[in-house]
Amino acid sequence: MDDIASIRSRYLEQVAQADSPDALESVRLAALGKKGEISLKMRELGKMTPEERQQAGPALNALKTEIDAALRARKAALEDAALDERLKGEWLDVTLPARPRRMGTIHPVSQVMDELTAIFADMGFSVAEGPQVESDWYNFDALNIPPEHPARQEHDTFFMHRREGDNTPPHVLRTHTSPVQIRAMQDQGAPLRVIAPGRVYRMDMDQTHTPMFHQVEGLAIDRDISMANLKWTLEEFCRAFFEVDHVELRFRASHFPFTEPSAEVDIRCSWQGGQLKIGEGDDWMEILGSGMVHPKVLQAGGIDPNEWQGFAFGVGIDRIAMLKYGIPDLRTFFEGDLRWLRHYGFSALSVPTLAGGLSG
Repeated sequence: MDDIASIRSRYLEQVAQADSPDALESVRLAALGKKGEISLKMRELGKMTPEERQQAGPALNALKTEIDAALRARKAALEDAALDERLKGEWLDVTLPARPRRMGTIHPVSQVMDELTAIFADMGFSVAEGPQVESDWYNFDALNIPPEHPARQEHDTFFMHRREGDNTPPHVLRTHTSPVQIRAMQDQGAPLRVIAPGRVYRMDMDQTHTPMFHQVEGLAIDRDISMANLKWTLEEFCRAFFEVDHVELRFRASHFPFTEPSAEVDIRCSWQGGQLKIGEGDDWMEILGSGMVHPKVLQAGGIDPNEWQGFAFGVGIDRIAMLKYGIPDLRTFFEGDLRWLRHYGFSALSVPTLAGGLSG
């Protein structure tokens, strides 16, 4: 036991005098390594008598534990001292302001989609979504679009590639969000009030057309819906979206395969000094198409046209964004110019609400 006391005193002194991690590691190996002095003492227990082992065993275990604890404490102290020394040379004033970072902005299309959703949600419409790659049936046949219609030609529609020998009608990149209305009717039945915002694709490209653009279409089905309900809905939408107290709409007879009767809708406006003003003046501007849902379209959606009727409308999201926010060229929506995005973009905190103002 006197030998253990001597070993304890010697190694505790060496641990206390170690002034670097390497020196401390040397002490650890000398004491507790595989060939360390204390480790060799532990191996000698097997050669002792039970009485000697009963006395020496606990003493050696206590010695090993005490030396190990001293090593750990000294290591932590050396690391803290090294950190303090390094911080003296690497001092940093954390109270200084950070480097300025540019904030991202919400794209006008995303902002307008949120505005539309807020407006129509207030009127009881929910949002419906569907795939952008559609079958020929959902995109054309279910919407009463005949085989000879120009929209079903390659100069107007993007058709998907078919494998050799496959004679089934090819899938298409949807040319409108009207297929979502068919899917909503099939899934939810009647009565129904939904809007379907999303990307659509047509083969066109100039200052006012792009191959990919955005639409929102609305559908309302009930037992006693009429054109009067359609007119009120569109007037309320235009008044809320353009944030004016009064709007005047003009319905012109038109033809769409999926509605009967059909109407193009114009809004009264004026152009003064190149600035558009909605709800006043002597000019009219076309903004959307609408009509009463064709009975064949209701049937395709699984709804009995003898019991139910409804209205539908479609608006170009990019177009009305241009009108509201004074954006002159449709192509700039998709060019990813950061200067354009910083100018026309919206703060992430500008969440559209009818109470707080759509534009934030």
